Amino acid sequence: MKKVFISMLVASTLFAAKSFAQVSATANAGADIVAPIAILKTGDMNFGIVARSNVNGWVQLSAAGVRTTTGGALLLSQTGTVTPATFAVTGEAGYTYAITLPTSVTLTNTTGAGGETMVVENFVSTPTVAAGGVLVAGTQTLSVGGELVIAGNQVSGNYLAGTPFTVTVNYN
Repeated sequence: MKKVFISMLVASTLFAAKSFAQVSATANAGADIVAPIAILKTGDMNFGIVARSNVNGWVQLSAAGVRTTTGGALLLSQTGTVTPATFAVTGEAGYTYAITLPTSVTLTNTTGAGGETMVVENFVSTPTVAAGGVLVAGTQTLSVGGELVIAGNQVSGNYLAGTPFTVTVNYN
């Protein structure tokens, strides 16, 4: 019996030693907080004065504010106000961001009989959607142009968007 007791005492000591064989490690936690990205409209898009004809036409307004035409759209020597839409994008200096442009916006005649519409589509921007933007000093100007679709014999008038178009930016 004494041998059995000693054997059990030795075995329990060996098992007990293994149950206390623990090791530990530590880790730190951290986070970087950045300024939220924001966008503020600083100027509206305006295609200026355009003459219509009896065939469909298009006016392309670049993000730099340069107009070109195809089809029946005619540019006059009196241009009126010609501007791309401009936005101030702000956020954390050195960070990049993605740009999302709308697919189209409808302009409605606000004079005359009213109700006639035109569409702006094929939006372009500087910086481009493909490249995205860089907040070099925590801010960048985003310019947006597009293509105005003018129907043949479009009714004369002042056309405005009933609902402003949306440009979205977000950190990469």
